[in-house]
Amino acid sequence: MNTRTQTTDFTPVDPDLYAAAFQLLDPGPQPAAPEAPSAPAPVPSSPATPLPVHRPGPVEKTLSDALAFLDTHGWARHSLIHPEGARCSVGALRAAAGARNAAYRDAGNLLLDEARRQHGKKWQTIPHWNDSHTGAQVRSVWESAIHRAHHLNI
Repeated sequence: MNTRTQTTDFTPVDPDLYAAAFQLLDPGPQPAAPEAPSAPAPVPSSPATPLPVHRPGPVEKTLSDALAFLDTHGWARHSLIHPEGARCSVGALRAAAGARNAAYRDAGNLLLDEARRQHGKKWQTIPHWNDSHTGAQVRSVWESAIHRAHHLNI
């Protein structure tokens, strides 16, 4: 079937009308309007990034464990191991290290170096230094040595 519509009241389409309609649908780049001052943009919500966890090096761990041993079992002078369980600084280092390994040696060297920094260069060994000072002085040296090991990341 072939049908023709013949309408006499048909209005021709304005070609600019289509152009205007397509411009509304896809405006393309527009000139930027001046921004009005506003509050700072909100920070996008994201999962909190965990802080890095510090893992002590073997020297720091040995020194920290030895000081914890002294805190738990007691500090002694003139004896590696007191009959009641207290230990001198070398005894605490041995208990913490478990063996005379590199961490034991390096922790002892750092402890003696810190003792010399705080109490003079005359100390040749940890036992002589340990036996000549008070518990508070010895603890101060331990804490400083741990602090140095932490910052040296050893």
